[in-house]
Amino acid sequence: MGKVIISADSTCDIGPELQKRYNVQLINWRILLDGKEYMDNVTIFPDDLYRAWRERGILPKSTGATSEEYKRHFKPLVEQGYEVVHVGFGSGISCSYQNAVQAAKEVGHVTTVDSQNLSSGYGMLVLAAAEMAEEGLSPEQICQRVELLCPRAHTSFLLDTLEFMRAGGRCSTIASFGASLLKLKPCIEVENQDGAHMHVGKKYRGNMEHCLMEYVHNKLEGRDDIDLRRAFITHSGSPDSDIKMVLKEVKKLQKFKEIYITHTNCTISTHCGPRTLGVVFLTK
Repeated sequence: MGKVIISADSTCDIGPELQKRYNVQLINWRILLDGKEYMDNVTIFPDDLYRAWRERGILPKSTGATSEEYKRHFKPLVEQGYEVVHVGFGSGISCSYQNAVQAAKEVGHVTTVDSQNLSSGYGMLVLAAAEMAEEGLSPEQICQRVELLCPRAHTSFLLDTLEFMRAGGRCSTIASFGASLLKLKPCIEVENQDGAHMHVGKKYRGNMEHCLMEYVHNKLEGRDDIDLRRAFITHSGSPDSDIKMVLKEVKKLQKFKEIYITHTNCTISTHCGPRTLGVVFLTK
């Protein structure tokens, strides 16, 4: 068996530092905006998307990798003698995972596992897989263990505005207007007990600073079931004041060994809009 290397989609939001540290091979999704094609977080970034919406009233479309693109991604790694474990974006949210599965069958020496998650909840599982590879586990062992971890990944985000959800057709104009009028900040949660899907959790009321504090306490306070090895604070373009405030509160409530601050990819950002922030972790 060759050395195992971990592959993932750019939608895992682990950031360049962790990607380099764990040698994760990312395949970038494509972003279509105003008739032009870009590479997610390579030739286009979330601020570009927000600017296009504010100035021209247009939203992009994200396109997961095709089977052919996955094959082009996997082949050079296999030719270098690697056994590839591809941890994929949640199959209940995108068809990209099925494309990766098909490509893996055609290329060979590629094993796939469905993260049943998105953003840094997905990234949490990618890092776990990379650590298993470093420990010398086989591709089959890594996939089995990642599958067991999937239900333990807790991914949620607090939205400042429903404007982008409404523009993308994911909530009605009335719901968006009502939330704005009542100063409601909805929490979007990933449910991955039986395949990944998103739902609206608690709705917080007030200004963003107040809602963020309530959200963090609601997710972390008084819990003894949290895996304290690492957590992510992932945002879509939040001000430094929000990030510092949340980081301080997270440290106060739970003693995580490592806390990573990362930025959402373009795909996630265009759906949730700016100033969205989430605290992501695993449970024991």
